[in-house]
Amino acid sequence: MTSLSRSEVVGAKRVVVKVGSSSISGANAGQIGPLVDALAAAHARGCEVILVSSGAIATGMPYLRLDARPTDLATQQAAAAVGQNVLIYRYQESLDRFDIVAAQVLLTAGDLENPTHRSNAQRAMERLLGLRILPIVNENDTVATHEIRFGDNDRLAALVSQLVRADLLLLLSDVDALYTRPPHEPGARRIDTVPFTDDLAGVEFGDIGSAGVGTGGAGTKVAAAKLAASAGTPVLLASTRDVHAALDGALLGTWFEAAPV
Repeated sequence: MTSLSRSEVVGAKRVVVKVGSSSISGANAGQIGPLVDALAAAHARGCEVILVSSGAIATGMPYLRLDARPTDLATQQAAAAVGQNVLIYRYQESLDRFDIVAAQVLLTAGDLENPTHRSNAQRAMERLLGLRILPIVNENDTVATHEIRFGDNDRLAALVSQLVRADLLLLLSDVDALYTRPPHEPGARRIDTVPFTDDLAGVEFGDIGSAGVGTGGAGTKVAAAKLAASAGTPVLLASTRDVHAALDGALLGTWFEAAPV
């Protein structure tokens, strides 16, 4: 099977889109609308879209009167339980404008490592897509433990792209592309394309970003991109604000070429 090329993005039949906490929670909760606009446009042309969305803990924090992301597992679980409900409501309220129904899919790392659970998840996802439902996937923070967590939803998105055999994984970020060093630093250069054989040895990765509500960063996105690409799914790393253009095939962001399969 030949993997999708960069010029063929607009023709992708099945796409996994991952969005981070800082892009759709807190002051940026209003970005859910434009994100949904872009997903709905792809959906309307027949593309099967799976959204992997972080943000449950960050969304739940204000309801627990927390000013910062909790560090203990029990409070993280409580914030996630509240926030997941609110987050899905916000997505569905926005999707209602397009008569698209969302499905909530919560997974743990154990689910995708256990053959039976993995098979069940795969079957459910295939049925949802066949029914033209838009699955919204997140880690099941309420039951996950430190030992079995994915660690970040970038990795979860890569594993989901493998599970559903996606044509493309779109990793959305606060920055518009991968750079040779954090983009605010002098000498940072944008990387347009990453061949599968490139180990990016000279690239310097920054931290999780100024919002402080997520768990990933450039390093986790690169690791996730490499994981998906190794299974034959190309990856585009782009800014959340550019999601519509990215799904329309605009030449932006950083393209990770897939391994030959």
